[in-house]
Amino acid sequence: MTYRMRVAGVYLLGFFIDLINMFIANVAYPDIARHFDAPVSLLAWVSNGYILGLTLIIPLSGWLAKRVGSKRLFMLSLIIFMFGSGGAGSASSMAQLISWRLVQGLGGGLLIPLGQTLTYALYRSHERARLSAAIMLVGLLAPALSPALGGVIVDNVSWRWVFFASLPLAVVALILAGCWLKPEPEKQPAGPLDLSGLLAGCGALTLILLGLTHMGEAHQEVSGGLILLGGIALMAWYVRGALLKPQPLLNLRLVQDPLLRTGMLIYQFIPGLFTGVSLVAMLYLQNQLGMHAANVGALMLPWAVASFVAISLTGKQFNRWGPRPLFMTGCVVQGVGIALLTQISASSDIVTSIAAFTLMGFGSSLCSSTAQSCAFIQIKDAELADASALWNINRQLSFCFGVTLLSLLLNLLLVQADIAPQQAYRLCFALAACSVIIPILFCLRIANHSVILTLNQEKP
Repeated sequence: MTYRMRVAGVYLLGFFIDLINMFIANVAYPDIARHFDAPVSLLAWVSNGYILGLTLIIPLSGWLAKRVGSKRLFMLSLIIFMFGSGGAGSASSMAQLISWRLVQGLGGGLLIPLGQTLTYALYRSHERARLSAAIMLVGLLAPALSPALGGVIVDNVSWRWVFFASLPLAVVALILAGCWLKPEPEKQPAGPLDLSGLLAGCGALTLILLGLTHMGEAHQEVSGGLILLGGIALMAWYVRGALLKPQPLLNLRLVQDPLLRTGMLIYQFIPGLFTGVSLVAMLYLQNQLGMHAANVGALMLPWAVASFVAISLTGKQFNRWGPRPLFMTGCVVQGVGIALLTQISASSDIVTSIAAFTLMGFGSSLCSSTAQSCAFIQIKDAELADASALWNINRQLSFCFGVTLLSLLLNLLLVQADIAPQQAYRLCFALAACSVIIPILFCLRIANHSVILTLNQEKP
């Protein structure tokens, strides 16, 4: 096995561990609620605490890697993650559980940007499409397996073991990182820590996540909106300061790269929006149409198959076709899939439901895998750490953005517009389907021929 394959293997294992922990706890909510007598609003922070930890630590990844060394930092992150996992599984109160999930996120948050930086530096631009396909397949596998694995653990052991379950994988990753990763030959100068930028950036991200979370809850729209506006204002102040500093916490000028910027925007509008559509669809099919939970959950199977096809297509054809046709095809297919949800009027419309989820799986994954493939093509190796941090912060925020936007839209239609429930759900889906026009307009600006020439010039 070549060295770069070993590095990629360690990265993909860390990515898998992170995603498993993001999704596996959801199935344990009912047992956790009963054990601690916790309300739903507090339960949400079992996941949000983990996401918050991930988001807050990612901006520090580049500076810490230069200061400590990527190999040692990766191993230290795994150790912190394991402590957080053990603490979450042993928690005696909701406050302890949420706190340990935050610690778990702080450890897990460095695994993806560090591993991604180490791995992408070893692959040339024309080789990264197949690497991105492998990354996206792991990203598909983890969410698909997590609920089933978590359900088996909760039914047969205890909810606590959904947090202990990742410990064996983390131990394996720690051993492999120690054996396979090479230490840097020379410690890179880290420069002074941008402390004011760290405080402002982390404060802004925290307020934005809090605001998005509150806006997605009933009767919390105003308070959530105010918190979100405060976060956006603080983020604007941070961005202004970062652009003026010679050594900012994150090199925000990288967003000027057209492929990275387009990939980040596509992630917000397509995979990000799908998370919200999926949540609203689950509520519509079960609460409004009376479809059984098992049947609704089974709709993710055709979604997963279509996603696999889309990811495989990207890996094989990206260098030949370039990003623009793949992006535009994915946007249109996702839009058609969301639009099909408006045609489901009874629990017996199984064929229409399967078709909708199949199209959404293909379209969303075609866009996300293409975005992953093109985002770093023009990024220099020395700037990969900052680019990876920006990419992963954007990815985390996209999940919150999609759920918040669709939840808020549905609440407005149901409460403010006083529309009948089924009509409100259908109108929500119709507006979400129309929103794919926005990323399509962004795609028109991609210099597709230039990207293809760059990829083919690097081939041996």
